[in-house]
Amino acid sequence: MPLTRRRLVGTAAAVAVAGCLGNGSGNGDEEPTPTATPTDASGDPTPTDAAVPTTVGVRSHDEFGDVLVGPEGMTLYMFEQDTRGAGESTCTGGCADTWPPFTATGGVEAGDGVTADVTTFERESGDRQVAADGWPLYYYASDEEPGDASGQGVSGVWWVLAPDGAVVRPDSTSTPSPTPTATDGNDGGDGDGGDGDGGGIYGY
Repeated sequence: MPLTRRRLVGTAAAVAVAGCLGNGSGNGDEEPTPTATPTDASGDPTPTDAAVPTTVGVRSHDEFGDVLVGPEGMTLYMFEQDTRGAGESTCTGGCADTWPPFTATGGVEAGDGVTADVTTFERESGDRQVAADGWPLYYYASDEEPGDASGQGVSGVWWVLAPDGAVVRPDSTSTPSPTPTATDGNDGGDGDGGDGDGGGIYGY
């Protein structure tokens, strides 16, 4: 039987409504599209920063021999005001600005040639600082490029370390020295002790 104009309009409206409703499964229960996992060129999953261990390495220095360095080849130092093996740092505030702690966001590992025991501990800030042979490790802000070691011997308490964690001093003594006691009543500016306005033992 021929379709009337009214019947044609009704059919078209029904089709339009059906199109808005989709195929009948548009109830909000569709499975979300899985998020792709980042991969490298080989197709393997790309590790996150937290999964990549921070490496303590070794670099040869013309004057001090083989010394410990961070992942970018920058020289690392120890601070005699710290207590070896205590798992804490005494360099905070302005000291940490001049001597940035060497920290890791995940695990830590000893690179080729490093025989020192490499560990981490939690600073008051919550960051994980790396230690070698029990000594907390630091960079020196005045070092500008790999191979610089201008922090060696600053105020007589900042020293580079050998691959086995031994402290490198001018007399070649490898045994860590006792923690010195700050001198009372000094002006803090001659670098011989204290932590006054001139930075004293902290060298800043």
